[in-house]
Amino acid sequence: MVSGARAHYELRMPLYELTHIKDPSRSLLENIHFSRGGLEARLLASDCHPDPSAGIYLCTADYEFPAPPDRIDVACTYHSITVPNHFHLLRAEMGGNNDQAVLDLSFPRATLRFRPPTPLEIAVTQVGGGFVCAWGGAVQILFLAALVLAGRSGKELLALLAMFLAGQVASALIVPYTRWQPAPRFVEAAAALAVAYLAVEILLLPEAGWRWLIALVLGGFHGLYFDLFLETTHFRPGLVLTGAAVAEAIATAVLWFAFSRISRVARVLRPLQVSACGLLAFGMIWFLLRLRS
Repeated sequence: MVSGARAHYELRMPLYELTHIKDPSRSLLENIHFSRGGLEARLLASDCHPDPSAGIYLCTADYEFPAPPDRIDVACTYHSITVPNHFHLLRAEMGGNNDQAVLDLSFPRATLRFRPPTPLEIAVTQVGGGFVCAWGGAVQILFLAALVLAGRSGKELLALLAMFLAGQVASALIVPYTRWQPAPRFVEAAAALAVAYLAVEILLLPEAGWRWLIALVLGGFHGLYFDLFLETTHFRPGLVLTGAAVAEAIATAVLWFAFSRISRVARVLRPLQVSACGLLAFGMIWFLLRLRS
């Protein structure tokens, strides 16, 4: 909320993203900055405390700009101190006008303009939000790397990608109509286990069928990320999922090209098996960390 030269900021962060931070009250506010015209707003007061019953860490802070701003530049690096796939939805209000921005690893900066967006700006922002969410961290890329390793041919990889996208869309669109509200920690733990299982199949059952079914399940888990994203941002599902599908198709093509070249150059090193072992180790470590958090 912005009033004149002053702004009031409220932050709600899942507790499990902060378990490794010694002094979250200081670290969080050191990793978000508000400015206008190159002049940073001054922090006047702050209060931070955990709310175990809600599973969140709550911070409030008051800032003062050198002069009343007509727009606000925001720089946010929460992803560097919490988890790499963290995205921060910032909503702001000034003089009856609203604006919002999504900040994460790929886009840590944004400008709040406090005017009604045009239809084109809405489409670009929401498609871009899906694009960014699909590439938002190592976890998202890991999902696609698992598909590339599982695809024994270009044709099979296309089929796996199609099933992955189908599961993702179905999950993101159907879950909101159920009473199930999965916690982010559960989503990550389940996804890690699915990735680890796919790695085991690549290693121990190289000729097995039904990988399309695993890709469908993997896409379903990945769709839960977008369900959480859509619930938080209130973006249009069609625009967000379109952006995500484009980003994932591009990333899959790049990963497939890179892996095919590595396989030809270093065939003697058995890159498929080595990569699958790495995928299995990462998936199991990720799963155990989420169980402990």
